[in-house]
Amino acid sequence: MCYLRNVVPYYICKKMDVVRYNEGFRGEWDAFVSSAKNSTFLFLRDYMDYHADRFTDASLMFYEGGSLRALLPANICEGVVASHGGLTYGGFILSDDVRGAEVLELFEVAMLWMKSELSAVRWLYKPVPQIYSRVPSQEDLYALFRVGAQLSARSLSSAVNNDARVAFTQLRRRKIAKAAKMDLTYSLCDDYSSYWTILSGVLASAHGCRPVHSLDEMQLLASRFPDNIKLYGAFAGGRMVAGCIVYETRYVAHIQYIAASDEGKAAGALDGLFDYLFREVYYKVDYVDFGISTEDGGRLLNEGLLFQKEGFGARGVVYDMYEIVL
Repeated sequence: MCYLRNVVPYYICKKMDVVRYNEGFRGEWDAFVSSAKNSTFLFLRDYMDYHADRFTDASLMFYEGGSLRALLPANICEGVVASHGGLTYGGFILSDDVRGAEVLELFEVAMLWMKSELSAVRWLYKPVPQIYSRVPSQEDLYALFRVGAQLSARSLSSAVNNDARVAFTQLRRRKIAKAAKMDLTYSLCDDYSSYWTILSGVLASAHGCRPVHSLDEMQLLASRFPDNIKLYGAFAGGRMVAGCIVYETRYVAHIQYIAASDEGKAAGALDGLFDYLFREVYYKVDYVDFGISTEDGGRLLNEGLLFQKEGFGARGVVYDMYEIVL
């Protein structure tokens, strides 16, 4: 019999094989990511491995009867498995026909394997938010409950559902109208160098930090995923004064690295840019996700930042992390 933590036996264990990922599995891994029900391009190896020097990869592949059923993007550090420490989210990536009971088994098999093969003592798990999935895929949330996982972080993001749009607030409409009078232009561009100068200056002055990605890393990723990673800029007299990076997945346009120069702020360039993106570029996607407005694992809320995003009709989506004691 197989046991989950503190519950009675519930099934006879099927035979499931666990294989630790290596470069020889790249093609099979990427093919599965491309067809899975809850995957995005962030799980492709060309994305995951760009910072391979920072992490000891411990990604797992789960087979039943020779058929690949699930992937687990993961790394390990000092006895702690994270799925995945270098990604915004990254729990089990599942085939369409994987069902609830099988996900329970995936957790049990993974936990046993991590303890026996990696001598791991903890597992940090970040589910894929439902807005990124092709079909409902929250079987892992139920399994987390069954194995006694504890919620350790919850970050609040803000997303717009294009099928049920909430109107812009009056303040945002006024700022968009102001930007419309400033002779600004908006477009897709590839001048990452100019934008990183703006972004780095804003982060340094406002938060005393740097972008998570270096300029070289961002340019590398954009070159690897030109259909998924885009830079949009706002321009005044040909000068970039504001911008944002957009990660395009199947159902979500995820806006991140949002910044404006002092000139851009005075002109309301970000409001104009977001209005342009909603009207001209991303009006057909299911969701436009503005990213999180929290810090310290969700314990601190940047209310001003949240207020701005909610002004565009965005509402709450959580990005969670759970801790499992092995």
